[in-house]
Amino acid sequence: MGRKVPELNSTSTADIAFLLLVFFLTTTTMNVDSGLFRRLPQYNEDNTEAPKVAKRNILQVLVNRNNQLLVNDEIADISSLKDRTKEFILNKNDDSDMPAKEAKEIPLFGPVEVSKGLVSLQSDRQTSYETYVAVQDQLTAAFREMRDEKALEKWGKKYDELDEEQQDAVNKYIPMSISEAEPKNVKKK
Repeated sequence: MGRKVPELNSTSTADIAFLLLVFFLTTTTMNVDSGLFRRLPQYNEDNTEAPKVAKRNILQVLVNRNNQLLVNDEIADISSLKDRTKEFILNKNDDSDMPAKEAKEIPLFGPVEVSKGLVSLQSDRQTSYETYVAVQDQLTAAFREMRDEKALEKWGKKYDELDEEQQDAVNKYIPMSISEAEPKNVKKK
């Protein structure tokens, strides 16, 4: 005659597992995905060629496979990209190596000179996503700061505090001119 194996009371096992699950769900932090918020232009089947842009009006930003940044063929640090972009687009000293300006009539501003500056971004297929997002963040921050400065100068408020008509006027004064080329294999310089 064999020995009886004592039974374990397992009636509360499901309750304990549920409580552990709730505990870990409430105390664990999840990584927040980083990404880019962009409103893309509507698709147009028109096969017109891209407009020609003078070399002085283009700030060329390249990111190679080693996540190194080149700005107009000079090695640069990502942290300096925002200030370089602002300096380039605004061209406060009317430098002949920087973007030309075009006279425009903008509602709420009147006749003003708008920069013809364009940021051309090119990355390598092997550029890390983190570096790509960091470069995009710096470029976006540059345009956001320029718009904030223009809004503060005109109305004493930041861009986000303006009404829709005022924001539209600032957008025309400081258009977000970023051209992004398809990633390819960028050679290391």
